[in-house]
Amino acid sequence: MPQINKARSHSAVRGSRSDLSRLRIALTVFFALDGFIFAGWVVRIPAIKERTGASASTLGLALLGVSAGAVITMMLTGRLCGRYGTHRVTVACAVLLSLSVALPPLTHSAVALGTVLLLFGAAYGSLNVAFNSAAVDLVAALRRPIMPSFHAAFSLGGMIGAGLGGLVAGSLSPVRHLFGLTLIGLLVTAVAGRTLLRIQPPSAPEDTSHQPSAPKDTTHRPSASRRPNPRTRGLVITFGLIALCTAYGEGALADWSALHLEHDLDAAPGVAAVGYSCFALAMTIGRLTGTRLLERLGQTRTLVGGGTTAALGMLLGALAPSVWAALLGFMITGLGLANLFPVAVERAGRLAGPDGVAIASTLGYGGMLLGPPAIGFMADWFSLPAALTSVAALAATAAAIALLTRRAAG
Repeated sequence: MPQINKARSHSAVRGSRSDLSRLRIALTVFFALDGFIFAGWVVRIPAIKERTGASASTLGLALLGVSAGAVITMMLTGRLCGRYGTHRVTVACAVLLSLSVALPPLTHSAVALGTVLLLFGAAYGSLNVAFNSAAVDLVAALRRPIMPSFHAAFSLGGMIGAGLGGLVAGSLSPVRHLFGLTLIGLLVTAVAGRTLLRIQPPSAPEDTSHQPSAPKDTTHRPSASRRPNPRTRGLVITFGLIALCTAYGEGALADWSALHLEHDLDAAPGVAAVGYSCFALAMTIGRLTGTRLLERLGQTRTLVGGGTTAALGMLLGALAPSVWAALLGFMITGLGLANLFPVAVERAGRLAGPDGVAIASTLGYGGMLLGPPAIGFMADWFSLPAALTSVAALAATAAAIALLTRRAAG
């Protein structure tokens, strides 16, 4: 009998590992899809700007809709994840994101564009909270710092989406291009969503080893019941501030890199679209090596080094006199920013569950909320290159925050 029980136990463990592997693949697909759809929208911003006849500052206000929609819904999404589970919310938000990306090219004014971008941003922000919360649970169950690998998939999806957008920019209208993204998004969600809905969110190994008689409901949502105390909430906010500085930079390059290359450095539309693709490629490389980097350097050194590197790279990208030097600066910036957001969000999720992810993400995308209008107005007041140097300033700020709070975070 003991041998039979051991055999059954071993079989259950293998099944659990198989579920974790399939879950990791499914979540990776959703991260990649998110980046793919978002980048597909980003590279068509210049064309949609011309369609609406918006100025730089008016476009900045319209782009505010993406971040505003995200920030408004993120805290609500954290509660929905606690109630319905991260997997269900992830699938639902992916469907909404896929549908809403087709709307921006149908608008003919900055006001209409900003309105539909509210919906697009709500879907985008909610999806980020949902699958990051699911990834935090999986990271805890696997006991490895693999969070950067998920964000590497997002960056890879962004690179492919931006590259594809650059290729089709001259042959497909924004309407046809983004409608194609809708079809791809719904198809991918239908396939990967089946796996996600069949597998329950995992619990960390330590949660089950000491509580063999715990009810099943507590293992399905291991992080839903966490209530952060004041000190924990303060740490979550600290990581959220790092996410804010990082997301400001990511949003700035997503929204303004193509315009900077095309208008300030006289790059062709196809080459301008490659700017964000280079940034996404560098982010992908940095995040693919993020797990090894975290295991070797630790959290604080990774954050400080990354913020410093991003600051230097963005100074080059913003102030370089040639297209190729600017592209190099974008790549250095991508390498520097690569692991700041994943580390900040994962740590916040470890501390406070989906609510922690929601708080850090809300602050993070608050950076995107501030970024588009701030850079738009600074571009009108001074110049776009001068406005983009604010990305370097906030990257340096993220490094300083990580350095100054290293003892409390540890």
